[in-house]
Amino acid sequence: MKREENKSRCPINFTVEIIGDTWSLLIVRDMAALGKKTFGEFLDSKERIGTSVLTDRLAHLERKGIIAKRPDPSDKRKFVYSLTDKGIELIPVVYEIAMWGTRNSPDPDAPDVWFEALKRDREEVVRLWIEAVKAGSSFFNGPDSVIARLNL
Repeated sequence: MKREENKSRCPINFTVEIIGDTWSLLIVRDMAALGKKTFGEFLDSKERIGTSVLTDRLAHLERKGIIAKRPDPSDKRKFVYSLTDKGIELIPVVYEIAMWGTRNSPDPDAPDVWFEALKRDREEVVRLWIEAVKAGSSFFNGPDSVIARLNL
């Protein structure tokens, strides 16, 4: 039996119903932080999402307007995913969750440049991250990446 959507009108419940499962926020992280765009790239994440779960989560995020799917220009049988404006609005949330995890994890696993970036002004880092994603880059990768723009 399929559960009904939006159990309440609480804004936190609304958000949790969209990104509160085990995988959705990790997909958004992979797109915004690492620049992943294809099904195969998502499958290569170290958390090891299964193909059927990935298919379901990508469809869910697309239905909710967090990501967009379009044919891959290099192979029309495949698709490329990107964050929508609604998905890009999650970048400050991803940043804060990452900050919380960095502070509270006994042994956080992240590149050294991540820890260097955290020493910078939060507003500047989030602004640069949003600009990077809008330009087709990500936090860590691409010519307009946060890392490149902060010279880290």
